[in-house]
Amino acid sequence: MISLSDLKNKTAAVVGIGISNRPLIDFLLKHEMKVVARDLKSRDKLEPFASEIESKGVTLVCGENYLDDIKEDYVFRAPGVRYDKPGIAKAVENGAILTSEMELFFDLTPAKLIAVTGSDGKTTTTTLTYKILEKAGHHVYVGGNIGKPLLPYVEEMTSDDIAVLELSSFQLHTMKKSPHIAVITNVAPNHLDYHKGMDEYIEAKTNIFAHECNERLILNYKNDITRSLSERARKESKVVFFQNENGVHERDGAIYYGDEKVLDIADIILPGHHNVENYMAAIAATRGLCTNEDVAYIARTFKGVAHRCELVRERRGVKFYNSSIDSSPTRTSAALTAFGRKVIVICGGYDKHIPYEPLAPLFSKFAKKVVLTGATGPKIKAVIENYDGEKPEIIERPVFDEAVYAAVETAEDGDVVILSPASASFDAFPNFEVRGNHFKELILNLPE
Repeated sequence: MISLSDLKNKTAAVVGIGISNRPLIDFLLKHEMKVVARDLKSRDKLEPFASEIESKGVTLVCGENYLDDIKEDYVFRAPGVRYDKPGIAKAVENGAILTSEMELFFDLTPAKLIAVTGSDGKTTTTTLTYKILEKAGHHVYVGGNIGKPLLPYVEEMTSDDIAVLELSSFQLHTMKKSPHIAVITNVAPNHLDYHKGMDEYIEAKTNIFAHECNERLILNYKNDITRSLSERARKESKVVFFQNENGVHERDGAIYYGDEKVLDIADIILPGHHNVENYMAAIAATRGLCTNEDVAYIARTFKGVAHRCELVRERRGVKFYNSSIDSSPTRTSAALTAFGRKVIVICGGYDKHIPYEPLAPLFSKFAKKVVLTGATGPKIKAVIENYDGEKPEIIERPVFDEAVYAAVETAEDGDVVILSPASASFDAFPNFEVRGNHFKELILNLPE
């Protein structure tokens, strides 16, 4: 564990100058560290931030050789930078302490920690957990992979506070401490362009419960991988399953915790059964910290997180939904089944090397038309064409805007059009938020 006193007068290499590491630089400077900021991007692409941090005394190392000759005492890696890159591995071999902004937050915060990970549903589950606890009267922070970095607020937190965190496999990859309450919504193939394989991806997820402090581990019983992880729980941890009759489950149109009714499913205004599952996970995470009425209030009032089956507009009898967060086939599977009818779906984007075959029967059952775009468009087309069953109409438009307009043109009164790419955004957009916002802009600017 790292304390604030450990940092004083030491040197830090901050590797990757992204959203989370920019506040980290200020935090380290505040605590009298000498900082070297390192980034693969060229200096001109980091302006004006590059000049700003240099004016504060930060040394900047940019370009292809950004990991050369790391001699700093601490190495803070950004989530998207692998820990085993040669320059980082050599620095650790020479005595540097490898950590990250999130790991430092875990070391320093006195707050109770609730963290959520999983291949799908983690953002909504994290947000539900946060909102339920806030409704129950707790002083709650939310962050991690969503919201704003929490490290700048760590010194104002107390042991009475709760921090609710969404954690990605990137953030968990080198984690050495676990939250008090850990949730794994599910595990399915994802981020295989970053991880060396499914085994490594799963292993990264286990860091959410494998270390000291974990008291409660919440797992999806119907997901084979997460169910099996219960065997690896610490003996100090209470394992709670959701989608299991002994834990949190559905019965008679309601969600129960054991034999206690918690919530009528009809109260949940978010569409789709996957959101029922998200509520189950959040109920397990907040058990003992709220009342059932707190949960019901959020169910009746929470309209969802942006970019997740988000209704953008109804135009000429057609409803348009933005689900740009759907960067994997399992996310798109949930989106396709959310409406209980056939939809027009826009798919395709950056290739994370995830198999698309599981989508074929869902396209057959729930897709009226599939509009394909981006780098993965041809791969998804092949999966549809090779499926031995009813096939939806395929429309190919490699350019994103043209794909959106094609979906608009082919839609008829009563149709649902949803952007659910089943792929990451990086072939055309910096992230899924930019992609989703661009989609919304295109739809909102359509004439009546």
